[in-house]
Amino acid sequence: MTLDITVPEIGESITEATVTKWFKAPGDAVARDELLVELETDKVAVEINAASAGRLADIIAWEGEDVEVGAVLGHLAEGDGPAKAPVAKPKAAVPKALATEAPVLTPAVRRLIEENALDANAIQGSGKDGRILKGDVLKLLEASAPATLTPEAPAPVAPAIAELAETAREERVPMSRLRQRVAERLKEAQNTAAMLTTFNEADLTGVIAARTEYRDAFEAKHGVRLGFMSFFIKAAIAALKDIPSVNAEIDGTDIVYKKYYHIGVAVSAPQGLVVPVLRDADKLGFAEIEKRIAALGAKAKDGKLSMDDLSGGTFTISNGGVFGSLMSTPILNPPQAGILGMHKIQERPIAVDGEMAIRPMMYLALSYDHRLIDGREAVTFLVRIKECIEAPERLLLDL
Repeated sequence: MTLDITVPEIGESITEATVTKWFKAPGDAVARDELLVELETDKVAVEINAASAGRLADIIAWEGEDVEVGAVLGHLAEGDGPAKAPVAKPKAAVPKALATEAPVLTPAVRRLIEENALDANAIQGSGKDGRILKGDVLKLLEASAPATLTPEAPAPVAPAIAELAETAREERVPMSRLRQRVAERLKEAQNTAAMLTTFNEADLTGVIAARTEYRDAFEAKHGVRLGFMSFFIKAAIAALKDIPSVNAEIDGTDIVYKKYYHIGVAVSAPQGLVVPVLRDADKLGFAEIEKRIAALGAKAKDGKLSMDDLSGGTFTISNGGVFGSLMSTPILNPPQAGILGMHKIQERPIAVDGEMAIRPMMYLALSYDHRLIDGREAVTFLVRIKECIEAPERLLLDL
């Protein structure tokens, strides 16, 4: 019996994906639940496993192809019976006449052909589907006989070789679906929200002292490292409870106030920026927050985040400090109304009780949607976070 390998339902907002990698070739033996193929959507990577033991009969959608939900990717022959002969990846034949059409030739290639009065039909293309590349034209120019060029238009060989040298130092790769989606959402945030950023700074002496004193005992009891992020998540939740508009969103002409706290933590993963969400973070202790951050970070690194991991956030925290950023203006994660930017901890001289002291300081940034949040609220929110970080005992005493 032959089974269809299809694109599964991924999420209600996702209708298509890109085939990124086949882990089996046609004819290969396959065990039940063994990984067959990986897809990439604009939000997550999706793995498809074998529904039954057998052999991969054929592949219909190859790596790099876009497929819709429900589309057949290939077929699986159940049992140990003979499988179809391996099928090489098909290459579409392009008629020679097509090579001269504007959609096929890049502007640089067309310009070279026209400047040197060449016949495009006489050029052997080495690109995908037989398309003519700039290198093909330059190669012809270098080895051209007088008959190839018209007397009125001698070939500018030296400039052409210079262009070839520049092209050789470039690399062109397609944007991943995730990168395209990130770009769309960031641009959407700029086009839609009235985005402003307010800044403050926090003295991390108290947080660092608490981590130093309790780090070993915390890790011994809970099996996880006590990081800075749990302090900032707790501080953000305290501030969100005081300033509810920062935890809200605009829906048409309505304001939706969220009475739950799903905190997104921006993570730089190999496939791009992702924001996994800690659901009901207000109900979590420091240890549980650190455990969930570690688990989500590992899933992001391995490309295993699910739609549930990435959806539903009400507020986001981004830590550019791990990369050395001293100050930035984080961009909103629509439809959220606010995002907190953490930065590098740097010792700086500051005035303490009228005297100069060297303290570990961090610049904080809150980007917010001014359509929903007034400047007074934004500043108050950031001051509240500063107070909690500079006196972390407030978080334990709910002050």
